[in-house]
Parts: sequence; structure tokens; C-alpha cells
Amino acid sequence: MPLDEVVRKVMTGGRLNREEAVLLYRDAELLELGCLAHARRLVLHPESLVTYVVDRNINYTNVCTAGCRFCAFHRAPGSSEAYVLSHKELAGKIQETLDLGGTQILLQGGLNPDLGLSDYREMLRFIKERFPIHVHGFSPPEIVFLAKKEDSSVEEVLRALMEAGLGSIPGGGAEILVDEVRRRVSPGKCSAEEWLEVMETAHGLGLRTTATMMFGHVETPEQRIEHLFRIRDLQDRTGGFTAFIPWTFQPAHTRIPLAPLGGVAYLRMLALSRIALDNVSNVQASWVTQGAKIGQVALTFGANDLGSTMIEENVVAAAGVSFRLSEDDMIRMIRDAGFMPARRDTFYRILSTPV
Repeated sequence: MPLDEVVRKVMTGGRLNREEAVLLYRDAELLELGCLAHARRLVLHPESLVTYVVDRNINYTNVCTAGCRFCAFHRAPGSSEAYVLSHKELAGKIQETLDLGGTQILLQGGLNPDLGLSDYREMLRFIKERFPIHVHGFSPPEIVFLAKKEDSSVEEVLRALMEAGLGSIPGGGAEILVDEVRRRVSPGKCSAEEWLEVMETAHGLGLRTTATMMFGHVETPEQRIEHLFRIRDLQDRTGGFTAFIPWTFQPAHTRIPLAPLGGVAYLRMLALSRIALDNVSNVQASWVTQGAKIGQVALTFGANDLGSTMIEENVVAAAGVSFRLSEDDMIRMIRDAGFMPARRDTFYRILSTPV
């Protein structure tokens, strides 16, 4: 199909197939892609709101046996720099988050062989018994690791964590949902099918989740698009994804020696994501990897959400990237782009609109 026919199909609300998505991604002009994505965003969100959430990323441990080539954050078991947060440390971080107006924590760690399901349940119960905060925690690789360690099923692990207080699941560990890529960059992590199984099982149990993509390492454009369509196919079946968050690989201090992708490449993928994922309501801008200016431009390339204020962030920072925005910065950034800021919760319910 010629490019102009694909463009017309998008403009009239048609659903792309894989071949059309590849053609659009490869051949459309950047600004044309941005306009198409923004038009699709306005169909889904005709109001002029851009949302954000006040929360904190808490990495409860940096011990991990996955051996991902792209990770600068993890430490091997027994390392002098390895840690597992104590309950006292965890409580201090959560209380500070609440004091700053936070409504959730993003709780993630590595594949730590010294932690079992009972440790996770104890951590969740400690949090929920003491703090009025939502726990968005434990990405699919952590769930799969726990299930195998406990000789249990994914569903049994999820039910146990939900009973202890888990409220939703982040989409981390997706990288690219193509096993050829995963074997090269994250051989110790769960497979693409296992990642998708965790999400489908979670959705079936009533847990909402996000989906992510880390791109710009060893994958091809076609594999990036395959990733999008695997997310779209699962969303067709379950409707459980609240948002999609693509970001670029940050190579500093990792074992993949590449130059980082810049803003243009990021905006192309963001725009294509908004166009292709016609069944995922929200697309989040990654100012954490791209900085405030590109994050602001992203609001006219399909993104309707700026993500978190990131009271704390460690994983991307370990790769040498450390952009920071306060809530006031985010509000100003949204307004300067011509939108109205709105603070949300995990489920994209509006909590307040700053005056």
C-alpha cells in the first residue's frame, strides 16, 4: 500500500496492520507522524488536559541475577554495594512521599535469590498496615522469578501478592517483546511469552497494569513494531493496560556500547505508538530519558500524560542520565505547551487540577 493511502487510513480512524505500521514508521516525515499521532490523541482525549502523578520509585533491592547487558543499576549477590531496604528505610521513603503529596509508590527490584514470596508479602503488609498509599509494584520478570523459585504458578503468586496489598503492576522488563532480542540483551529474564502471560493473568484477576518498551539497543524497526502489536493484541483480549510508556535505551555504564538515540528517533517511536495502539487509552512522555524540552514536544506527538514527578529514580540515573522536574516545573511545562495540568492517580482518575 502506498504511504499516502496509509496516511489516509490513519486520518479516517482505520486500524493499522503490521506492514502499514512499518511503512509509516520508516517513510513518513517526522512532522506528519506527529500530526497524525496528535489527531489520534485528540480523538481519545478531546479535553485539553495533560495528566501527571506524584509518586516515588522505590527499588527495594539492587541485587539481581538476570545479567541484563543494558543495566547499570544491578549488583551481584555478595557485592559490597548490594542492598535490601530495611522496613525502617522503606517507611522513611514512603512517609516522605506522602508528605510531598504522593499517592502511590512504584516498588521494583532485581531478581534477588535471597528473597522469597514470604518476604514480598511481609513487605506489602508492612506498607499497607501503616500507610494510605497505593502500591504499583513488581514487574513481570520479578513475578516469573518468584513463581519459579516457589515452584508455584504465576496466578498463585499474583493472588498472594494481591491479598497482601499489591494494587497494580508496572510494565517494566518488557524491553522488546521478541525473544531473539531478549536472548541478546537480557538472557536471564523471562521470555516475551512469560511477560505477556503475567500481564494477561493479572488482568484476569482484576489487576490493572502498564506496558513499556525500551528501544534503541540491538532491535530492528520491525521488532519494535512487533512489540507494539503484541501489546495491542493482548489489550484486545483483556483491556487491562492503563498506559503505554516507550523510552530510549541509555547506554552509559552498560555493556552495550552504542550512542544513545536522540529526540527525533524518540518522537518517531512515540508517535507511531500512539497511532498503532488504538486500544490503549494513555501514552506517557518519557522526560526522564529525554529531558524537559523533548518531554514537552512529546505532548503534541501523541502523549497525553507526563508520568511521575519522580521524587526518587535510581535505574536511569545509574546509566548517567539524571533529569529532574518538580511538580511546579511539570505544571508550568504543561501550561506552556498549551494544555491544562491535572494530577491523577494510578488508574488515571483526576484528583485535582492545579489553579
